[in-house]
Amino acid sequence: MPAWIETRIVRTLLPLLAIASSVHAAVAADADDATAKRPAIQANRWAEDWSVLADPRLRTEAFDGLKYIPLWATDPKSYVSLGATLRERFESNSAAAFGTSNTPADSYLLQRLQVHADVHFDENWRAFVQLEDDRAFDKLNVSSVDQDRLDLRLAFIEYVNTTAAGTFKARAGRQDFAFDLQRFVSSRDGPNVRQSFDAVWADWESGAWRILGFVSRPVQYFDVRPFDDTSNDRFKFSTLRVERKVFGNDELSGYYSLYERSDAKYLNARGDEQRHILDIRFAGKGAGFDWDLEAMGQAGQVGTTDVRAWAVGARTGYTFSDATWQPRIGLQLDAASGDRRSGDGVVETFNPLFPNGYYFTLGGYTGYTNLIHLKPAIFVNPTDRLKVMAAVAFQWRQTTADAIYVQPNVPVAGTAGTGSAWTGAYGQLRLDYAFNDHLTGAIEAVHFAVGNTILGAGGHTSNYLGVQLQYGW
Repeated sequence: MPAWIETRIVRTLLPLLAIASSVHAAVAADADDATAKRPAIQANRWAEDWSVLADPRLRTEAFDGLKYIPLWATDPKSYVSLGATLRERFESNSAAAFGTSNTPADSYLLQRLQVHADVHFDENWRAFVQLEDDRAFDKLNVSSVDQDRLDLRLAFIEYVNTTAAGTFKARAGRQDFAFDLQRFVSSRDGPNVRQSFDAVWADWESGAWRILGFVSRPVQYFDVRPFDDTSNDRFKFSTLRVERKVFGNDELSGYYSLYERSDAKYLNARGDEQRHILDIRFAGKGAGFDWDLEAMGQAGQVGTTDVRAWAVGARTGYTFSDATWQPRIGLQLDAASGDRRSGDGVVETFNPLFPNGYYFTLGGYTGYTNLIHLKPAIFVNPTDRLKVMAAVAFQWRQTTADAIYVQPNVPVAGTAGTGSAWTGAYGQLRLDYAFNDHLTGAIEAVHFAVGNTILGAGGHTSNYLGVQLQYGW
C-alpha cells in the first residue's frame, strides 16, 4: 500500500479512536457513579464505610457534612464520620418467667441511645468510639440487660492492610463479636443493653479462606454511676475460628473457644467454670432452598464437677421466588442438653454463652438450655419495605431431671426434677417495616401456652407484645 494512503488512513482513524476512548471513559464513569452509593445503616455501626461521600455528588442529605469530615485534603480515605442511633421499644409482658417469680404483669418503655465517632487516619488505620445510654422507664424489675445509663460501649483501634496475598485486620480495645445466626456468640441486639468485649482480635482473609482469633474479657454491666462498666480476669472468653467457602458460596466454619468464669452457679454445680468449646457450622442455599446447621460440644469443669454438654441447631427453608410476596416456608429445630442426674459428678447443663434474644422470640420465654424446640414458620414480603413472619413452636425438655429455662439460661423455679418433658407451645407474629433508609419499625407478639409442669410450679400462660421504632443517622 502506498505510504500516502497509510498516512491518510491513520489521520482519519486517530480522531475516531480518540472519540471512542472518550465515550468509553464516560460510560465507565457513569458505571462507577451507578455502583457507588451511600452505605446502609447497620446494627453494628462500625461496619459502615462512609468514604463514598468523598464524592460531593453523593452528599444528598442534611448533615452529610458531619458524615464525612475530611482530615487530609490529599487523601479521601482520611476522614471523620459521626453518627447516632435511637431505639424506642414499648413492651408488655403478662408473665415474665411464666409468672413463677411472682412478678406481676408489666408494661414499660425501653430506650437505647448511641452516638459514635469513626476516625479514619488513612486507608489502614482508624479509631472507633461509641457511647451508649440505655434506660428502662416504668419497668418493675430492672436487670443489667435493661438499663445502663451513659457508658462506653465501644472504643477500639483497627489496622487493615490488603495485599495481593489477602487482607489482614486487627483490632484492640472494647468491641463486639457476632457469629453466624448468633445462636451462641452475639452482640445481643435483642435486649436493651448490648454485649461488648475488651479484646485483642486478628483476622486473615485470602480467597475462600478466613482465619480469625481473639482473646477477650466480656464486659460486665453496672448502673450505679456513668462509665462504671468493667471487665476483669474473673470472666474470660477466647476463640480461634476457621471459615471456608465451599461449593461456590456455601459456608463451612468451625471454632474452638475457651470460656472461663469465676464463681459460676448451676443447679447441680458451683465454682470456677472452665469450658472447652468446639463448634461446627454449614450454611448455604441453592435451587430455592436455604439451610443453616450448627452443632456445639462443651467439656471442662465447674468447680470439681466435670462438664459434658452439647447443642444442635438447624434452620431450613424454601422460597417460592416466582410467587406473589415471595413466600418462604421455614423449619427450625433446636436441642440442648440438660443435667440428667443430680450428684453424679457431671454437669450436663448446656451454657448458651452469649445468645441473641432475637433467635427465639423477644418474649424471653425460651432459653437454649435443656431444650427440644420445633418451629415451623412462614415468611412473606407484601412490599419491598414490609416483612411478615408467622410461626408456631413446640417445646420440650431434653431431660426432666433438669429445669425449664428462660433466656438466656435462667432456671424456672420449681420445675427441676418434676413433671413431664412437655414445656408448652407458642405462636409468634412479627412485622418489620422500613419507612425509609433511616427509620424502621417492628411489631412482635408472642402467646405461650404452658404445659402442666409450669402450671404445677405456679406459672401460667404468658403473652408478650413489643412495638419498636429505630432511627439511625
